[in-house]
Amino acid sequence: MSLFKARDWWSTVLGEKEEFDQGCLCLADVDNTGNGQDKVIVGSFMGYLRIFNPHPVKTGDGAQAEDLLLEVHLRDPILQVEVGKFVSGTEMLHLAVLHSRKLCVYSVSGSLGNVEHGTQYQIKLMYEHNLQRTACNMTYGSFGGVKGRDLICIQSMDGMLMVFEQESYAFGRFLPGSLLPGPLAYSSRTDSFITVSSCRQVESYKYQVLAFATDADKRQETEQQKLGSGKRLVVDWTLNIGEQALDICIVSFNQSASSIFVLGERNFFCLKDNGQIRFMKKLDCSPSCFLPYCSVSEGTINTLIGNHNNMLHVYQDVTLKWATQLPHIPVAVRVGCLHDLKGVIVTLSDDGHLQCSYLGTDPSLFQAPKVESRELNYDELDIELKELQKIIKDVNKSQGVWPMTEREDDLKVSAMVSPNFDSVSQSTDVEVGADLVPSVTVKVTLQNRVALQKIRLSVYVQPPLVLTCDQFTFELMAPEMTRTVGFSVYLKGSYLPPELEGNAVVSYSRPTGIPRVSQCKFRLPLKLICLPGQPSKTASHKLTIDTNKSPVSLLSLFPGFANQSEDDQVNVMGFRFLGGSRVTLLASKTSQRISHPDCEQFEDLWLITNELIIRLQEYFEKQGIKDFACSFSGSMPLQEYFELIDHHFELRINGEKLEELLSERAVQFRAIQRRLLTRFKDKTPQVSIITVISLADAVEENQDNLFQSFTRLKSATHLVILLIGLWQKLSADQIAILEAAFLPLQQDTQELGWEETVDAAISHLLKTCLSKSSKEQALNLSSQLSIPKDTSRLKKHITLLCDRLAKGGRLCLSTDAAAPQTMVMPGGCATIPESDLEERSVEQDSTELFTNHKHLIVETPMPEVSPLQGVSE
Repeated sequence: MSLFKARDWWSTVLGEKEEFDQGCLCLADVDNTGNGQDKVIVGSFMGYLRIFNPHPVKTGDGAQAEDLLLEVHLRDPILQVEVGKFVSGTEMLHLAVLHSRKLCVYSVSGSLGNVEHGTQYQIKLMYEHNLQRTACNMTYGSFGGVKGRDLICIQSMDGMLMVFEQESYAFGRFLPGSLLPGPLAYSSRTDSFITVSSCRQVESYKYQVLAFATDADKRQETEQQKLGSGKRLVVDWTLNIGEQALDICIVSFNQSASSIFVLGERNFFCLKDNGQIRFMKKLDCSPSCFLPYCSVSEGTINTLIGNHNNMLHVYQDVTLKWATQLPHIPVAVRVGCLHDLKGVIVTLSDDGHLQCSYLGTDPSLFQAPKVESRELNYDELDIELKELQKIIKDVNKSQGVWPMTEREDDLKVSAMVSPNFDSVSQSTDVEVGADLVPSVTVKVTLQNRVALQKIRLSVYVQPPLVLTCDQFTFELMAPEMTRTVGFSVYLKGSYLPPELEGNAVVSYSRPTGIPRVSQCKFRLPLKLICLPGQPSKTASHKLTIDTNKSPVSLLSLFPGFANQSEDDQVNVMGFRFLGGSRVTLLASKTSQRISHPDCEQFEDLWLITNELIIRLQEYFEKQGIKDFACSFSGSMPLQEYFELIDHHFELRINGEKLEELLSERAVQFRAIQRRLLTRFKDKTPQVSIITVISLADAVEENQDNLFQSFTRLKSATHLVILLIGLWQKLSADQIAILEAAFLPLQQDTQELGWEETVDAAISHLLKTCLSKSSKEQALNLSSQLSIPKDTSRLKKHITLLCDRLAKGGRLCLSTDAAAPQTMVMPGGCATIPESDLEERSVEQDSTELFTNHKHLIVETPMPEVSPLQGVSE
């Protein structure tokens, strides 16, 4: 048993599946025995009222039958129970029970039985008040300084305070600006009510002000109030605490001072009578209830605070004095005198666990043996420490933090794409142009070596490709078990995906609880989005790929797309994407070149070009040829690429303007509703509704266009990266750096867009591994990304990146390897402007640089045609 667990004195569980809250618990001598012994009164939301008198035979016993004095079902849910002097003509204690639409006051009495069963208890209804409004909570006290009796104040759900002078209703007042009810307490010293409003501020209202204010017949101000008849309800003082409050308690242990305790969601506050903060304490855990009570030290106050970690903390002002573990989360806590035992802590959970406990410790029976004292040899310890550090360093260098082989053996993920289309396409009611959309089945197999838990398989493909199901969950997989799931993939959109590669990611937990992730990639067939087409002779966009091997028949590379022309030329092949775009492949009969003479859209070249290179590599690998390589010697199509960037940026700007306009029109529309709908019957509000709806439709349409534009931009970016890699013969690591710089985002948003992210990444490359001098490397980039005014700076940096690669620069993320690069780079590279003034100063030099670029790279081992020829700034 833990040393700091609450010592269980008496406990029980109330009912079955009943619910309770902080107002459902009360401790008082409700039957007026006069011996100072408290009874435990509990009410539930199911309408059960129970009264207990715990007296266990020995500590830790559960509830006995005689401990329950009374159990009554009152039918209506019980929100709060309180004990006070609520009946006129007597100062005896009575029980007040608050229901949602009723307030009942009972007398509790016991009569001595004639047999051995003991005293019999019963309750008698003294009076009740039917409420016109739904109640939230209540408080009581000697309002207005009355003596010998207690008045009751009930707060409704709509912020109305209803005051009852025992058997009669006194008045009701609406709290100004009330939106949601908060905790309510009464301070007898200042004769005022304390609450916390929905504005997250503590508010105090004088009882005299409430009593003399105008009657709250209506929620809004009446005409008499506007004319000055009656007094307006004003707040005495307010204090903004910045969070919602859970409970309020007023503590007054002497006549000279009282304190207002407020329990917030993250702090608890102690306030003076005038609203000034006496002290506050930030809580480490989320609180659930609290109770201030007197302290043994003069001038201090103890506070019990229960939290959602099943802990009960005891604070003396702001100092934590004790912490004890409870078996449940308390929603209400009280301190009383039970069975001649003073200071018993009574806690109640929301599911009916009622416990009476006290603070104490269990002695530890284990005593640690004495350690033999010996002198330490610090020299030997120092040598041993260095050896251990060396071993740890060697282990980290050799195998890393996690053993990769063990992780890979836990779960093997494999994917298989069906070679044929589904017999019945899963693309229900989806047509792209006049073409019926096919679907293909993908099966993912999971093979585990050990028992795994919480396995979740997520599959992702590039839009507009969609999956029939992308999430699969398995609660448990036994050792040496195999699971296979299947799903279909099809195209849903009139544009093309940037990649045909899918990814299956599996997250799971090992038996030790360690989370792991495994993934597997699969490649979708080209025929899923492409059909055989007639070759075209007109050339809108053209690329030429050179190879170092003899030409290969296109029919052997693309056997499923054989659609020969009338002259039976096997070196020409046409492709038609779903949606209408066409691409033509032309293989030279004499030279080692493969061209794309016709493509209607520049970005559509990417998928066919990538597929061609992949199939060429696979073809020569099967032939046993390992030195196959492709190269690109044409003009770098930056101008077409820049047009796509401008179109994407224009849609971003247009979307930003539309959202601002929609926000302005929405504000205007709300103002029109408030003013015109109650006075006029014209069509002006209807026009505003049509305007707001049309703007919302325009925003949605622009978002769809922006998403399509971003997808096309990613396809074009992949193509540009491929051409740069073929042009400069970049390694796989260097191409990965380019992909990380040009494709940093999976999704484009207004807050973080493609243009500013790519510009920052390219600027970083130009100032590090591609810098002209060490001075450029010392420049710092801005840490804040925001949407630029235009794309001129981005396009200039992309062109400058290609130029520096053409002059011998190489991509590298290592700072040590970046320094020698600057020594071998030829002169003439322009610096990156760091301000508008510097940008204007180098604009002329940059124009001359790209105009004379062909002349500048004559000495570099490049073809006669400059890759940057025709690129304008």
